[in-house]
Amino acid sequence: MKGLLLGLAATLALPTAAQAATFMNGDFETGSNPGSYFLRLGTDSTALTGWTITSGNVELKGGYWEAGSGGRSIDLNGSMMGAIAQTFDTVAGMTYNVDFLMAGNPEGGPAVKTMEVAATGNDGQIFSFDNTGFSKADMGWTNYTYSFTALSDVTTLSFASLTESPWTGPALDNVRVTALSALPVPEPTTWALMMGGFALIGSTMRRRRSIVQFS
Repeated sequence: MKGLLLGLAATLALPTAAQAATFMNGDFETGSNPGSYFLRLGTDSTALTGWTITSGNVELKGGYWEAGSGGRSIDLNGSMMGAIAQTFDTVAGMTYNVDFLMAGNPEGGPAVKTMEVAATGNDGQIFSFDNTGFSKADMGWTNYTYSFTALSDVTTLSFASLTESPWTGPALDNVRVTALSALPVPEPTTWALMMGGFALIGSTMRRRRSIVQFS
């Protein structure tokens, strides 16, 4: 009986929400310093803390152009199309928002830069930015959001250029990951059954005490 009570109490005590997943260096401020220019990073690079360059190469921009947040940002095209990814802790079944700033390298075509954002087990989504009229001093950084549902306790989030142009690709900065949905909460019928169970247990315990006292 005591075990049943403890089990029901533990069920009621389940958290209704979880904190955002552990995620690091979304604004690319940690790692090797590109200074006032940029660093070109290939798939063997460890210069970008928390991130892996998974294909091609990318450029970590310093003072070369206006960053969206802080002093650094990423051009997903170095001398070719590139991609970056980060693996981090998640809660299976929980929905997450990935907010990020996007712009485009204004120094060459095409005017519309595109990239794909994807998370493990979820469909990727293509995002575009038209850098017409923008410059290195005014990049036009714009916030976009990608949502995914975690399928396990770890998820890999990736950003990949789809712009077939060397040197001038989509620009990325200020990536933020936020948990949205709460952990499952019992349905009303489940709550009713649980409360009925508590009432029945309480009644049974009172009846047993009465029998003991009478005898």
